[in-house]
Formats: sequence, C-alpha cells, structure tokens
Amino acid sequence: MRYEIMGPLRVVDGERKTTIKAQKVEILLAVLLVRSNQVVSVDQLIREIWGEEPPRRVIAGLHVYVSQVRKFLNRPGGIERKEGPVLTKPSGYMLSLGSDGLDLRTFDKLVRDGRGYYRSQEYEEATRSLENALSLCRGPLLDGACRGPILQGFQTWLNETWLECMEMLMDARLALGRHRELISDLYWLSTEHPLREAFHRQLMLALHRSDRQADALQVYQRARRMLNDELGLEPGRALQDMQHAILTADSRLVLPHRDSTVTGGVS
Repeated sequence: MRYEIMGPLRVVDGERKTTIKAQKVEILLAVLLVRSNQVVSVDQLIREIWGEEPPRRVIAGLHVYVSQVRKFLNRPGGIERKEGPVLTKPSGYMLSLGSDGLDLRTFDKLVRDGRGYYRSQEYEEATRSLENALSLCRGPLLDGACRGPILQGFQTWLNETWLECMEMLMDARLALGRHRELISDLYWLSTEHPLREAFHRQLMLALHRSDRQADALQVYQRARRMLNDELGLEPGRALQDMQHAILTADSRLVLPHRDSTVTGGVS
C-alpha cells in the first residue's frame, strides 16, 4: 500500500486509489502520515481536527475518527495485515508505515539527491531528480483546510521546498543551455512569485542568452518597481549584478562550462 499526501490525500492499494470523504477523518489520517512512525499526542490531534474550539465530548469524537481511519485502512480487499497501521500509544496514536510507501519520503529523497547533484554541478542528474520530485506535487493538502500547527507547518515546508526545487531546476536547465525553452516558464514563475528574486534573475539570463537584452532589462525594471512598491526595497545584490552584467556585455553571461558558477549570479 502507498500513501500520497503531496496533494489531496489518497491511498493506493494495487490498482485501486481511494480517498476519504469525511474531512475530520481525512485530517486525522493526514496528521498521522505527516508524523508517521512518531507518536502524535491526543491534545495535538484535537487541535489539528477541531482547532481552538473543540466540542464537549471531544475524546469520544476522536475515538470514533480513529476507528474510522482503522476501518478505512483495513477495508475488505486491501492488503492483509496482522495488525493495523494505526497503533494506540500511552500518550496518543502512531501510524506505523512498515513496508508501506509514502510519497513524502520519496519526495524528500529526490530533493536531497537533486541538491547533491546540483552542488556537484552534475546538472543532467540534478534535473532528473528535481523533475521527479516536482512530479509528486499534486496541489495543496486538504484543500487548504489545515487548522493546526502540524499540518500548517507541513504545508509551509512543502511550499518552500517546491520553490527551492524550482529555483534549482531552472538554474540546472540554464547551465545545460535550455534558456530558450525556459522563458515562458520563468515569466510565469516570476509573475506568480514576484518576491522570489531568483526567478527574475533567471528570466533575465534566459532572455539575454536568447539575444533579447532589451527584454531582460525590462524584467529588471519591472522587478525593481514591484519591490519598491511592495516593500520599499531595492533589488538584492544578485539581481543588480545581473543587470550590470547585461549592460556591460559581461563575457561570464555566455553559456558557461561545467566548472563555472555563473548560474548562481554575477559578482
């Protein structure tokens, strides 16, 4: 069996993919999966499911939801188990993964591999690992209905890691000479995430290498106006250096050899 929480929660058992329709039961399973192989206390679960205003008979309600999760995971037709994966512990509950898969663990390994390849300037391998990691991201967990700190923290971590992966992936592809095919994606990324200066820098570099210097400089001016209007700040050093390098036709902006570091910025 495989659990998937990098988007709407679902459980894959052979060819069968199933979801939970009851939101509170879904939240309970999501919390146990995010903290898989760790005990989640009763108080933590109550806060995740009901927020700051739990009902009067909250413990009884929690027991009902735990029972429903257990029933869902040990449904007829599923993989036979000696013991269900949701275990009762003195202070709460724990979901034991055992031999079951979890897309979060696969994602985390692919991201770590991608970082390692990127730092070693093995850009083909980095691209492959990061693309595979990003392919696991299917959208927000629970349609954004995360009430407690565990699921909110997980969603924040996932969003930040997704952005980090995209930045590394764009830099790796730029290092491989794929600048022309990246322009439309980088326009989208810089518009959707206007405060991430890396996407503006990467777009400027892709445009410059595509013989579109005027467009690259317009990207800088647009980013500068936005940062001034939104935050009262000037662009950071990397973005300023990219503008200066384009204006002076810096030779380091030419597609680098594998031993160069130009994709990280011009200094």
